[in-house]
Amino acid sequence: MRYLTILLAIAATPAFAAEDAPHGLLSPSLGNTDWIVFLGFLLFLAVIFYFGVPKMLMGMLDSRADGIRSELDEARALREEAQTLLASYERKAREVEEQSARIVSEARINAETAAEQAKADIAASITRRLAAAEDQISSAVTKANRSVRDNAAAVAVAAAAEVIAKSTSAADQNKLIDDAIEEVGRQLH
Repeated sequence: MRYLTILLAIAATPAFAAEDAPHGLLSPSLGNTDWIVFLGFLLFLAVIFYFGVPKMLMGMLDSRADGIRSELDEARALREEAQTLLASYERKAREVEEQSARIVSEARINAETAAEQAKADIAASITRRLAAAEDQISSAVTKANRSVRDNAAAVAVAAAAEVIAKSTSAADQNKLIDDAIEEVGRQLH
């Protein structure tokens, strides 16, 4: 059917309607160049169809279409793979971002806890140092009071000894010393 359509299209060309052709296709003449060109063209078409050039062209076009189709399929597959990888990387990026936010939050909480603990430790240390200082002050006051009493007693004893020495005789002094030694001995035992 296709060949017939091509043949009719060729037969209806203006070359066949020329005036110098007396009877169209029915009276061929080798002097008519239109007729020779037409025969050459038909021969060319016959050779092309005989060697299967249209089939080869169609085969080449089909193979090229198949190649393009396979390249498109491969490109789609690569695109889908790239989209999958992108989604995976975006998911990992979100996970890393969430994890870093958790780490920062935990670090902030730990820092606040450590700061509160440090404040409590400093307050406890200050309280201990104040208590130790008060104990040292109390001890120093007690020691100073004892020292003052001891000095006062020593001065009083010295003054009393001087007064007694001036107002008593040597025999009375010896008797007071002996009484004091006995008293000390009784208190120690």
